[in-house]
Amino acid sequence: MPSARGQRSAARSQSPLWVWPAVTAAVAAGLGLLLSDVKPRSGILADLWPSDTSAAGSLLQLVATAAVTITTLTFSITIVALQLASQQFSPRLLRDFVRDPVTKRVLSILSATFVFSITGLRGLNSAQPVPSLVLLTAALLGIASLGALLVFISHMVRMLRVDTMMTRVHTDARRAIEQFYPPYDDDQQRSPDELELDASTGSLVTAHDSGFVEVVDVGTLVDSARQHDAVVRVQVRPGDQVTQGTPIATVWSRAGDELTDAVRAAVVLNNERTIDQDAGFGFRQLEDIAVKAMSPSVNDPVTAATAAGHMADLLVRLTGRRLGATLHEDEDGTGRAIVPDRDLRYYLDLSCGQLSRFGADEPTVLMALLRMLRDVAVACRDDQQRAEVARAADLVAGELSPERNDVDTSAVQDHRDRVGAALEGRLEAAFGDRAGETRSM
Repeated sequence: MPSARGQRSAARSQSPLWVWPAVTAAVAAGLGLLLSDVKPRSGILADLWPSDTSAAGSLLQLVATAAVTITTLTFSITIVALQLASQQFSPRLLRDFVRDPVTKRVLSILSATFVFSITGLRGLNSAQPVPSLVLLTAALLGIASLGALLVFISHMVRMLRVDTMMTRVHTDARRAIEQFYPPYDDDQQRSPDELELDASTGSLVTAHDSGFVEVVDVGTLVDSARQHDAVVRVQVRPGDQVTQGTPIATVWSRAGDELTDAVRAAVVLNNERTIDQDAGFGFRQLEDIAVKAMSPSVNDPVTAATAAGHMADLLVRLTGRRLGATLHEDEDGTGRAIVPDRDLRYYLDLSCGQLSRFGADEPTVLMALLRMLRDVAVACRDDQQRAEVARAADLVAGELSPERNDVDTSAVQDHRDRVGAALEGRLEAAFGDRAGETRSM
């Protein structure tokens, strides 16, 4: 985990939606004031605008009006996209739209165009030459605004495809796994059990606020614990929901409130769950899409199976990572901070639990989950991982509605047997089929 908030994050963009439009608007205003003073009476620059100031004013007003109109249209499309994504896929996908870098760039161009045109009007004076550079720049910004609108419409059409949404979530979750989980064979990670701490001798640190854990600042924890010759064991992890007054850490130290305040400051809370350090949030979003697809109003098992395919790749990556609690050392090699994390069972339950229950009447969804577990079984590194996969497979197969016919029942059982074959290393028996029916729908 990062040593400071924002130093490393799995999210694509950290800045709020308004930051870059505001920055480009300020730059455009300064550039407009600067170019307004350039009023050539002859030469190439003067020939850029052969008309008078009345026509120049009309151009700047036209560009400013067009920028406002395009901005209104852009916001309208964005609002519609947010409503569709929230209702049809998952309300937890809205953050991706708000932090989308393409949307920020388009709004930056539009805000710059409007502000530059308004600023340019200030430099018009019928008694003086026309500021031709202002008009040329305004015309170019107007063309750029039109191009930005076309790019934005194309981008939103692509973003609203469910496959694109799942790919974006998959990419963010994969980035979080790669950044915050060490490799499976990383020998540098020490086990917290080495400290043999007695919980009864520690002091609890409670939360002063409520919210979701966004970031656990390990660097601050280690530095503060070393300064006070203490050991800190965090009891929450990114993605956990914390209520005011509940414990978030245990401290073994004689220090007072100073260390307690540092621990609270290191556990950063937010009013919504984010993927910054929380790979599980990516699984949550994919599961939401799959469950929505299985709702009676949608009835789209193919989308649910596709979401299971994305989760399969993430689970395979997790088998190659060291999961669970980690012990973080100071510069002298002394263990100072114990940070918990999620294990493979958590991710398997998150991937299979709700979807298997909602898909109990649809064998194709259960078979998609069993195919996912078959892929994970091939990648398992130890007996504990294999036991967790076998447990998840039994739970999924057991969700099949007893009202299904014998054909559906035997098909689900066949996929369960293939998971077992993969766990035993019999890959031909696990993956061999007649016409690819165990790899697609």
